[in-house]
Amino acid sequence: MKMRKIIYVVLMMVVMVGCTPPGPLSEGEGTPTTSPRPSPGGEEGDSPAAVRHPLSEGERLPRPAATLNPPNPLSKGEGTAHEALEGIDSLMWVQPDSALAVMLEFAGSEEADSLDVFEGHYCQVLIAELLYKNFYKQSNRKDLLKAVHYFDSIVGMDGYGTDTRGKADTRGVSLPFLDARAHYINGVGYYERDSLIEACREYLNALRMMEGHFAENELVGHKARFIALTYTRLMDMFSQQFIQEQAIYCGKQSLTYNKIAHSSPGNMANILYHLGKQYDKLNEADSAAYYYEKALEIMPDRNSMLYRDVVTSKALFECKVYGNIAIALDSMKSMAAQATSDMERLNRFLTIGAVYHSIGQYDSAKVYLEPVFEKDSNNASIVAKYLRDIALAEGDTLKANKYSQVLAEDAAAAPENLFRASQLNDLFQNYLHGKQEKAEAERRLAEQEAARLRWKRGLAVTVVVMMALGLGLWCWLARRKKEHEAETQTWHEEKQQLQTQVDDALQQLQTQADDALQQARAMLPQRANEIYSSKVGNRLERIMAEFEAAYPGAMERVAAAYPNLTKTEIQLFVLSFLQFRAKEEADLLGLSQNTVLQYRSNLRKKTGNASISSFLEA
Repeated sequence: MKMRKIIYVVLMMVVMVGCTPPGPLSEGEGTPTTSPRPSPGGEEGDSPAAVRHPLSEGERLPRPAATLNPPNPLSKGEGTAHEALEGIDSLMWVQPDSALAVMLEFAGSEEADSLDVFEGHYCQVLIAELLYKNFYKQSNRKDLLKAVHYFDSIVGMDGYGTDTRGKADTRGVSLPFLDARAHYINGVGYYERDSLIEACREYLNALRMMEGHFAENELVGHKARFIALTYTRLMDMFSQQFIQEQAIYCGKQSLTYNKIAHSSPGNMANILYHLGKQYDKLNEADSAAYYYEKALEIMPDRNSMLYRDVVTSKALFECKVYGNIAIALDSMKSMAAQATSDMERLNRFLTIGAVYHSIGQYDSAKVYLEPVFEKDSNNASIVAKYLRDIALAEGDTLKANKYSQVLAEDAAAAPENLFRASQLNDLFQNYLHGKQEKAEAERRLAEQEAARLRWKRGLAVTVVVMMALGLGLWCWLARRKKEHEAETQTWHEEKQQLQTQVDDALQQLQTQADDALQQARAMLPQRANEIYSSKVGNRLERIMAEFEAAYPGAMERVAAAYPNLTKTEIQLFVLSFLQFRAKEEADLLGLSQNTVLQYRSNLRKKTGNASISSFLEA
């Protein structure tokens, strides 16, 4: 119950005092340009209307269309407390007001009691960020400071010296990023309490954490957006302290990371506008004009206070540089007429009164400056200087003394303001020095790597030369071997060719022999009949010879198969194959026809009525 009670009490305190003036604002269509303390006097080059944020009157950022009805991380009633915190974290980046409502619901749930040490500190960082993004002052300072020390103890807050890229808790949270967020939101707490030095230190710690623990190609998405916001706040802080060069550096860095994060045109326009203001203060007219024009070029909303700020500052700039006083005054008065709050209107009056003061039209100047002196304490010292000059010119000693007293009070704070500006400058120079040391270390590493690469290349050249010599020798031996193999191959080819010719000749002879044999077999019946019809003396022997020539070895195979056959029976076997009739067989054998028939009967019995055809082929 203790953890839930702590979280719930912190958040309910905020809800119960919902009218609490907002502290520094979140990254919306603009950047926080006011401080909880009075702004330092003497900032004559500013457009007074530009020292307030477009959301300072309680306006809300428009919700992205894709997140109008975001899922509630607690809606399913399941999962761990850590998963619920991660869901709130994701929702916060797109819809902080809904995320705050979910956090309130989580704080009253039993899951809040199950937070471990890590989750408890993670929760405190989220609470501080949600308060900040919903325009409430930080109410959990003690718990947030403990969270900062806790995450530092895990990650190691030693600037660029530690490389914990990718280091994460077992739950998958990027610890360096979470630690950087803790430092940043701790800086917001210091800023709300008018501790600018501590705030600046924490913002720079956040940058060191991000730039020292993530590779450049990893600084995208939420990380790029976070770095852009941090640089934007530093730009605003340095601008208030008249440290223009550092403000310009931070503004350009913010612009770079806003582009990487694909920030809205309104946010980009705001950064461009503030860069224009810094160059305006440095009297660098070309650069100031460029950034003012670029801001107006991409401005998405021509009815916003940011647009009126840019137009007013640009008009004042052109009035100083080009002397277009009448045009500038018309433009400023037009913007004053469109003001949506008394504070904005007073800021426009201050700018217009300053212009009238510069051209000596004191009556008109007083019309605009006196209401500012009476109602806007933040700009009282600036207005007092103008009104004192007018009172002296008019011989009104009483009013001159009144305004001089205000200026004296402001002058008394000047040494403190200068010291504070000096401290801020020292902090930032130390930060830049750390970045330069890191860059120098990376340069030395690159040079060492280049030297190693040159040594490796030299070694590689030597190895290549040796390999080339070895390769040359190998090529010569390979060529000799190839020549020998070629000669051997030629000999084998010639031998093979000769063998092929011999084989072809033998094959041809065999083919001719086979053809002759087939022809003899085809002509055998005809030849046998011709011999029989010739009436020569040795007809039977000639017919047997023709059969043997056509079917070499056939009679031997028959005799081998039937060893009890007589010569006459074998001859009768052949004559039957040649389709001689019994009468013709009797004539050839010199026997009677009945004897031949008896021989046939015996032959069938001895051979099992077999045919000589099965003995024709070997």
